[in-house]
Amino acid sequence: MKAAAKLSAYGAVLALVAGGAWAVGSAVGPLPVGAAGHDGSGGGDAGHGDDHGAAVAGAAQDQPAGLASSRGGYTLAPVDTALTAGTTDTFSFRVTGPDGAAVTAFDVEHDQRMHLIVVRRDTSGFRHVHPEMTPDGTWTASLEVSGAGSYRVFADFRPTGGEATTLGVDVTAAGWFEPLEHAPSRVAVVDGYEVRLDGELEPGAASPVTLTVSRAGEPVTDLEPHLGAYGHLVALRRGDLAYLHVHPEGAPGDARTAAGPGIAFVAEVPSAGGYRLFLDFRHGGVVRTAEFTLTTRGTPEEPARTSTAPAGHGEEEEHGHG
Repeated sequence: MKAAAKLSAYGAVLALVAGGAWAVGSAVGPLPVGAAGHDGSGGGDAGHGDDHGAAVAGAAQDQPAGLASSRGGYTLAPVDTALTAGTTDTFSFRVTGPDGAAVTAFDVEHDQRMHLIVVRRDTSGFRHVHPEMTPDGTWTASLEVSGAGSYRVFADFRPTGGEATTLGVDVTAAGWFEPLEHAPSRVAVVDGYEVRLDGELEPGAASPVTLTVSRAGEPVTDLEPHLGAYGHLVALRRGDLAYLHVHPEGAPGDARTAAGPGIAFVAEVPSAGGYRLFLDFRHGGVVRTAEFTLTTRGTPEEPARTSTAPAGHGEEEEHGHG
């Protein structure tokens, strides 16, 4: 169904995993039109005895990270959850630790101490940015959203002495919007580059996929490193939007990994169904994002609806990180 929907009425849950872990939160799936959004934080009633509380806690630990705003003692706390469509906003947040204080010590992973992923719940407007932190633990990023809607923001980080963690929270850009649908596609065109995706996603199994970059019909063999790799791939499961973030096999300068045209990945999707995939790659000093829509092997393709969604985008800066 394509119908104009009010921002506060469009709800869906987005999950993020870094380094191959899948994000599934305490609430999944799109809310019906007319329902209010939520912050994705974990729920659960721990007040029915110790055994029940332990079972709930154990189940929460078994869930991959991403949908919850709090997990493992850490909480993603945005300063403001409102954005303005069509402008560049300053988005600020803190990560608080088990003691309730803002965390200020983070390890560098993939060249950054903090990765921030932003996607509207219809999988439009994908952004990967890198905020800067002040001494008091406040992270700030310039964040632009082109259209109104409900967005999911994910913070991917490793606190010093802790484990890699991904937390998510909802933010909103006020206004009317029409959710976009994305037709099945294994070829994306962005800024004159063509990117082809080869390989099949096998539910619950390691799935080799290759993204091949060309320009004007010629293979691109001089891709540039971006965050320590030749490409970064994100997969979002359609429906509840569970998210997988993987990095390619090999690394620049390892004497065995070519700088294109192919970028090889191994992805593991948790279930059958449709997925949206986003590849970030850098060439000519510009980071571009190529977008794809496909289903797992043996799964019928979801009906396509007319969409004006672009196949990808590119930015002069590395998606606005500081």
